[in-house]
Amino acid sequence: MSQEKLTHFNEQGRAHMVDVSDKSETKRMAVVKSEIRMKPETLRRIQEGSIGKGDVLAVAQVAGIMAAKKTADLIPMCHPLPLTGIDITFEIPEEGILSFRVKVKTTGVTGVEMEALTAAQVVGLTIYDMCKAIDKDMVLGPTYLEQKRGGKSGDYERKTR
Repeated sequence: MSQEKLTHFNEQGRAHMVDVSDKSETKRMAVVKSEIRMKPETLRRIQEGSIGKGDVLAVAQVAGIMAAKKTADLIPMCHPLPLTGIDITFEIPEEGILSFRVKVKTTGVTGVEMEALTAAQVVGLTIYDMCKAIDKDMVLGPTYLEQKRGGKSGDYERKTR
């Protein structure tokens, strides 16, 4: 494991917001993948649109977009970012699993990993909320950074799950 200096602490060892005023703007992108496991019947009802609260995937998608835009309000040391793109896609890799991928973009001085991670968590929580009346056994995760582009630390691609 790398022994890089943690930048969210000042010289007194107290938390602070990192000063990014001298950093150059670059195009940045992060992709996060997550999933929610549920009863096959629950997933079938999501696909059919027969969940009583409405279109689960449409609501989850909007909630994820809203969450990405509000990340700096939720995570104390995150910088507010002008996001230039947010895309959330869904797939069913196997019975009883709904996976989703969140892609967030910006042009700025700091990355969008936290925005993508926050969006993914809220997507999962929204699905849970909308389906909990019929399936309280749903399990969220794992949620992880799949890739990132841009910035001082360079590009990252997750090798394994």
